[in-house]
This record gives sequence, C-alpha cells and structure tokens, in this order.
Amino acid sequence: MRSIALIIGYSLVILSSCNSFAQNKENTQWISFEQLEDSLKVKPKKVFIDFYADWCMPCIRMQKEVFTNPAIVSKLSKEYYAVQMNVETTDTIFFGNQMFVNERANRRNPIHQIPQLMARQKNKPFSLPAIVIMDEKFEATARYFQYLNTEQLLKILSN
Repeated sequence: MRSIALIIGYSLVILSSCNSFAQNKENTQWISFEQLEDSLKVKPKKVFIDFYADWCMPCIRMQKEVFTNPAIVSKLSKEYYAVQMNVETTDTIFFGNQMFVNERANRRNPIHQIPQLMARQKNKPFSLPAIVIMDEKFEATARYFQYLNTEQLLKILSN
C-alpha cells in the first residue's frame, strides 16, 4: 500500500513539473484586427495574418509546433504584427473605417468577411490554413494555403 502511495506521489510530481514546463513554452503574441489598426497608425510594420478554424488539423498542428518555435516567435515579434483570426467567428470587426461581419453565421461554411476578402484564391474554394503576409503599407505580398513547417515559415519570414 505504501509503495502505491509513493508511485502516485512521484507521478503527481512528474506531471506537475511537465505541466509547468509546457506553460513556460514561448508562444506567438497574437493581436486582433482592431489592435492592428491602432498599431499601424503608431508604427508601420509588416503584418502576418494566420486564418484558422478549430476543426482544421493542419492549423492546430501549426499552432502547437510552428507558432511556439522560439525562432518563429522571435522573428514575428521583432519584424511583424501577428494577427490570428478564427474564420468562423461571429464577431463584428471594425477595421479601416469599415465594419466586417460573418454573414453566413449559423449556416454551412460560415466564413467571416475578412478572410473571404484577404485569403480567397481565384477559382478555388476557400481553404485552410491560410496565411497572408502584408508589407508596411498593408498591401499583400504573399499568400499561403498549406501547412508550413518551421523551416519553411522561417525562410518565408526572412525574405
């Protein structure tokens, strides 16, 4: 009985230390479109936009593996404003003196207006993950519609 208590005690110590390690892992600091607008007025900077959905497995994988990588976190925080948006959000977003909504909320494929405008591919259905990179003048310089691993994204961010 005593050995079972010791095993349980050691297990709890190990689990709690693993949990605290996971909590200390560095993450990309995401901002909203409203925060982006204010930030661009104060200091123009390149913009990195990640469109995702909760059901998108490559998006979740990028969130866990790529956007927590120290080199990616550092590059994004130093050189970009990083925006992340759930494409199915029902939030009303005010940006650039305009109002954007999800007109398809509570219907099939409820994609918000912002990703529809910024991450649409010509003659193709909307797909995820979708990444848009903008310059300091908020003009799109690149769009990616696939899972990008750490090395691929670092190469893109460095160009």
